[in-house]
Amino acid sequence: MTVVSALLLAMVGFWRHDDAVLAAGVNPPTPGNFTGYGFDQCTTPSQASMDAWLAHSQYLGVGVYISGVDRGCPSQPNLTPEWVSTQLANGWHILPIDVGPQAACYQSTSSTKKVRISTAKNAGGGFGQAIKQAKADADDAVAAALALGIRPKSTIYYDIEAYDTTKGPCNNSALAFLSAWTNEIHAQGYKSGVYSSALAAIRALDRARKNNPGRYTMPDHLWIADWDGLVNTESSHYAIDPTAWVPHARIKQYRGGHNETHGGVTINIDNDYLNVGHGTLPGRESHCGGVPINFPDYLVLSKPSQGHKLNANQKAQVKALKCLLKERGTFTAKPANARWGKSLVRAINDWKTAHPEVPSQPGVWNRPLWMSIFAAGPALNGTSTRYLKYGSGGSPVRDLQRALNAAIPGIDQKVDGLFYAVTTSTLKTYEKQVGIKAEGIVSPTVWEALAAGRLTEPSPPTTCPTPSPTISVSPTASITSSASPSISPTASTSPQPPTTCPTTSPTVTTTTPAAKKPAAKHATKTKKTAAKKR
Repeated sequence: MTVVSALLLAMVGFWRHDDAVLAAGVNPPTPGNFTGYGFDQCTTPSQASMDAWLAHSQYLGVGVYISGVDRGCPSQPNLTPEWVSTQLANGWHILPIDVGPQAACYQSTSSTKKVRISTAKNAGGGFGQAIKQAKADADDAVAAALALGIRPKSTIYYDIEAYDTTKGPCNNSALAFLSAWTNEIHAQGYKSGVYSSALAAIRALDRARKNNPGRYTMPDHLWIADWDGLVNTESSHYAIDPTAWVPHARIKQYRGGHNETHGGVTINIDNDYLNVGHGTLPGRESHCGGVPINFPDYLVLSKPSQGHKLNANQKAQVKALKCLLKERGTFTAKPANARWGKSLVRAINDWKTAHPEVPSQPGVWNRPLWMSIFAAGPALNGTSTRYLKYGSGGSPVRDLQRALNAAIPGIDQKVDGLFYAVTTSTLKTYEKQVGIKAEGIVSPTVWEALAAGRLTEPSPPTTCPTPSPTISVSPTASITSSASPSISPTASTSPQPPTTCPTTSPTVTTTTPAAKKPAAKHATKTKKTAAKKR
C-alpha cells in the first residue's frame, strides 16, 4: 500500500461512520439509482466533451478508470476531483473502474496487463497470496476513489478480463481474489461490482453462487460484457440465474469499441445499459394536501357565464390551477373549491403580468399558460438548466410530462416521473412542432419554449427584403439596347406593395416613341422585357 493510500484509508472510519459529514457531502454516492444508457472509454473525456454529450447524446452513465496496475490507460489527465463533482452535479452516473491483477491464465498481448493473480496455495489449501493481492488492490482503489471525491456507499467495479474458466487453479484463485476484494471494499464502506465477459468471471461467479453457496462473497453488482447488441441486462451467451443480481444490480456492455459523435465531439466508446441501485426513481410528490394536478389533457378555462356551471373535469382543473398558482406564490387563498372568484382572477392576472411572453386572452386560462406554469416548477427548484433525457426521473420529469400534455392535445402522455421511450417520443413530437431539433432531450432551449407557451414553430420574419423598384420609362428615354434601357431624368419609380414579399424581379416597361409611317397611318410598338425569376 502506498503512503497516500494509507493516509486516506485512515480517514475512512470518519467518512464511513459520521453520517452528518456524509449528509453534508457535495457528491452523492455513485452510480446511485439509475436505469438507462451509459458508455465507457479508455481515457476520461474532457469537460467540454462531457458537456457536448450531456446536451446531445442519450447517455447519463459514464465509466472511468480510477485505479489498478493493469489499466490500459494509466494516464488520466482529465480525471480530477473537480471533474467528478461537476459530472455528478450535472446528473451523470459515474462508474468507477479498477483494473488490478488479472487471472493467471489470462492471455493478452497488451504491455499494460502484466500482473497476474497468484495461484499459489498456502498450507491450508487456500489462495493466501491471491487474497493478499486482493486486499492491497482494494485499498488502493478506495484511496483513489476518496482522492477523487467518490464517497463511500458508491460502487467500485473490478475489471477482470476474459479467461478460461475450465482451468481449475486459474478460475479458483480468481474467485478467491474477487471474494477477498469485495470483502475489503465492503470493509471500507463501498459497494463492489465485477466487470467481465459473460463466459468468464460472470459465469464463474454465477455458478459458484449456486453450487457453493456461502463459500465466496458475491459482488453487489454484475457488469456483463456481451456484445450481442441487445439493450438489456441479460446475456445471449450465458443464461444467468434470473433470480440473481436482481432487481437493479446489473449492467450490460452490449457493444464494443466504436466511434460515436454527439454535439460535434467524437469518442471511441463501449455501449452500456445500466439498471442499478433502485433503478430510476419517480420520486414522490403531493400538492396542496392532495389536490390532483395530473390530467391527460388540460382545458381552456374561463369563468362560466351566468346560468352555467362547470362540469366535473373543469372543476377539477380549476382546483388544480388554484393549487399551482398558490405553489408559485400568486394565489393566497386555500384551493379548497372550484369557484371562479376575485382572488383567482387576480392571481391569473398577476401570472400573466409576470409572464408577458406567454400568449393569453383576457379572462381566459389557456394551454400556453398551463405550459408556462408547469415549466416554472423546475425553475423554482433550480433544475430548469439541467438536461433531462432517457433514464431521468423525479418531479422535473413530471412537470415536463404535464407541460407536454398541455402543449399537444390528445397526446395523453402518462405523468409518472419516469423518462423512457414514450416520453422521449412525445418530446420529439413537441420539438418538431416548435422547430427545435428533435433529439428527445430536454435542454434549456426546450424549457424556454415550454415556459413561453410555444405551441408552434415561430413564423418567419414578416419584414421583406428591400424591394427593387418597378421602373417605368417615359417615351423621352433613349434606348441604347433592347436589354438595357437608359433612364432619363423623367423616369418614375414606385415601390412594391409591402404586404407580400416579391418572388420575381420587378418588371421594367419601356415605351418607344411612335414610328413615322406613310400619310395618316401610325403604329405603336411596345416592348416588354420578361420578368426574370430570382
